[in-house]
Amino acid sequence: MPPPLRPPFNAETARAKVQAAEDAWNSRDPERVALAYTVDSEWRNRTEFFRGREAIKDFLRRKWAKELDYRLMKELWCFTGNRISVRFEYEWHDAAGQWFRTHGNEHWEFDEEGLMRRRDMSANDVPISEAERRYR
Repeated sequence: MPPPLRPPFNAETARAKVQAAEDAWNSRDPERVALAYTVDSEWRNRTEFFRGREAIKDFLRRKWAKELDYRLMKELWCFTGNRISVRFEYEWHDAAGQWFRTHGNEHWEFDEEGLMRRRDMSANDVPISEAERRYR
């Protein structure tokens, strides 16, 4: 079992932390995803502000009920100490079959154990055709 990914981060551990987040989110499992966050984690996701694992799970259930066939790519942008910033893109379609690519940035702050205590996300959705998809 590899050691937990805890701050302070270096290039290798920051990239591994980003990959672990991408893998968890692509599972579309709110229970699995929520375990990466502190029990009182603070989130800003677009215009929503909330706190705690239960709120995270509720948010993710709503998100993936709307954003169907979700597929995510995260890329390390920068890191220092206990903070990591990423750029991301993900693709999804709505119930009517319209595909979207969402572009955005996230800023993460971790506690000493490597759990995310703060997540600040900004994003924009762009309608695309199914033929324009990059992530499958």
